[in-house]
Amino acid sequence: MPLRICFATAEMTPFAKAGGLADVSGALIKYLHADGHDIRLFMPAYSSIARSGLEIFPVDFLQNMWVKLGNYRYDFSVLTARLPGSDAYVYLIDCPSCFHRNSLYGTGADEHRRFLVLTHAAFICCQFMGFSPQIMHFNDWHTAAGTLLLRSTYGWDALFAETRSVLTIHNIGYQGDVGAEAADEILPGGPHSMLNVGGLDRGHINLLRTGVAYADLITTVSPTYAREIQSPEYGMGLQDLLRARADSLVGILNGVDYDEWDPRRDRFLPRPYGANQLGVKAELKQQFLQRLHLSSGTRTALIGIVTRFAAQKGFDLLLQALPALLHSREFILVALGTGERRYEDFFAGLQRRFPARVHFHRGYSDQLAHWIEAGSDMFLMPSHYEPCGLNQMYSLRYGTVPIVRRTGGLADYVQQFDRATGQGTGVVFNDYDVPGVTWAVNTALDLYREKAQWRRLVQNAMAQDFSWSTQVHHYVEAYEQLLQR
Repeated sequence: MPLRICFATAEMTPFAKAGGLADVSGALIKYLHADGHDIRLFMPAYSSIARSGLEIFPVDFLQNMWVKLGNYRYDFSVLTARLPGSDAYVYLIDCPSCFHRNSLYGTGADEHRRFLVLTHAAFICCQFMGFSPQIMHFNDWHTAAGTLLLRSTYGWDALFAETRSVLTIHNIGYQGDVGAEAADEILPGGPHSMLNVGGLDRGHINLLRTGVAYADLITTVSPTYAREIQSPEYGMGLQDLLRARADSLVGILNGVDYDEWDPRRDRFLPRPYGANQLGVKAELKQQFLQRLHLSSGTRTALIGIVTRFAAQKGFDLLLQALPALLHSREFILVALGTGERRYEDFFAGLQRRFPARVHFHRGYSDQLAHWIEAGSDMFLMPSHYEPCGLNQMYSLRYGTVPIVRRTGGLADYVQQFDRATGQGTGVVFNDYDVPGVTWAVNTALDLYREKAQWRRLVQNAMAQDFSWSTQVHHYVEAYEQLLQR
């Protein structure tokens, strides 16, 4: 039976993206709508949204609205736009004082209020629409307070009497910690005692903790991550609360939009290929290397990296491991990304030291990201922690063997290849240390020299199916089970 779902998110592909939250949001609305569910997605109308080519227009009955947070009044109107490639429509909260900024996120004193406006707007729009959602789905700290508001500020409205709340933790490292003076902004009119669980009685308020405490269901983006965040190592201070709520915590693997990431129909590649056309992949690799003016030996492995340059991604290990590996083994490295300056400088330095074997592109290029996935033999993801990860799934589909650490979604998506049985889809290391990642890269390079084993490994990888059309049903099952409680 079709469900009525209200979905509030700070970002969504292709309108605005800073990380994986955008990909998940865009995929869920697309595939839930395609399955016949009535999903209303609310996100900010950022000034950075490229409006050319988009069908964006105002919603007549959702204009000149307002919300008051403590002493601050925010005026907003609502726009709607069709999601490209879908018949689904998105609702954009147009509040210039909140969302006309140079970047999606900032560090200003009003950062929490910006996204409280979004969260309230989702409730207010449902009221004006006469839309009674069975599920209100909130995401990360930005909209986590919605689980509390459902039980307090909007609890009086019969429209939400049967509504259940879902909070998805995409990355527990970002929690929305604010001072106690924000209590009346978060929960206008009180009772402020409801914020004690978020730390109010200790002088601050943690919005993600608050959301976890009041959510009817908590989800994360992989089963392994759901277990990890209940431990001191990965819980970032929320582990005790998450353990207490373990019966309401579930990990659901993200999917891949294969309309966008599939070598059989990749718009950036001059020739398509599948598991039975690995010769085409080899030819694309040579074209790619020539384009980047890198060495192009046919049996020299190419290792790719596409990521945000942050400590979470395991770059502290690579600072030590990669120079030694480049001296001792023959391979080529292409890295794409931006982030912490010390890591950018490190890869720029590698390129200067090994100009024929290392290429570094600072920034992001969608075209280059697709070419790296298609042209590389291996893809390196040595993350310290990884809630879900997407590139390991792209790599599997492109026949680019993932080299990953056993953590979070990387552990759920990639299985260590076993030479004896021929089973497995990548190379997986356990310990977060330099010897661990060095072993993994050496193991992959050794396997690459064994043509039959390597072909089997590549074909195993390409046989995996993590499409959103498959994964979205796990969300529907979670929603339905919640409604039956």
